[in-house]
Amino acid sequence: MDNKLTNIKERILYIAEYKGIAKEIFFEKINMTYGNFKGKSKQTPINSNAIADILSIYPDINSYWLITGKGSMLKEDIVIAKKQDHFPDMDKMVPLVNIKAIGGFGNADFRIEESDIKDRYVIPKFAHKKIDFMIEVEGSSMSPLYNSGDIVACRIIHDRQFIQWNKVHVIASRSQGILIKRIKPANQTAYITMVSDNKDFDPFHIPDNDIEGIALVIGTIRLD
Repeated sequence: MDNKLTNIKERILYIAEYKGIAKEIFFEKINMTYGNFKGKSKQTPINSNAIADILSIYPDINSYWLITGKGSMLKEDIVIAKKQDHFPDMDKMVPLVNIKAIGGFGNADFRIEESDIKDRYVIPKFAHKKIDFMIEVEGSSMSPLYNSGDIVACRIIHDRQFIQWNKVHVIASRSQGILIKRIKPANQTAYITMVSDNKDFDPFHIPDNDIEGIALVIGTIRLD
């Protein structure tokens, strides 16, 4: 790591360089302009919203390093493939997918388009757990188990005979989009009950034919 990265803006510039992203595109993602990182502007403070955006878009970045410059840039339990001469086996890299782009992932024809993938990661703890994709949690319905901003790792269920009742799943529904819920058999034929861990959210039923796909949540990465 470059010892000259004593300024938070220098560290942010380094993140863009490390990710191999054009600076104009990088700063557009965090709702800032490259001009704020040039010349004398590089010495001015950065607003907290930009920091939050960076940590949300790039969950592998160590927030303590970003703010203080101390420690490692990457969190210890996540190793992101760096754009160098050697790439890890793509089959071992787990895609972090835009939650709004997922749909119909319970069938044999399921494909994640490259444009839907935010990034790919090698995560040693998930190496033998058959993870198909990861998505970011939105909302508080599964709190305190999962909070908004957490990353959940998922395994696609291709045969609904293998659904594990009362376990947390990601459900793609036609009527309500993507849900992260515990699922239980309903007391109505051809329905499934969706249950939140947050008691402020009541259980509800979804008809079987409204569900396009189901994936079991295997693990989670919690952000600081």
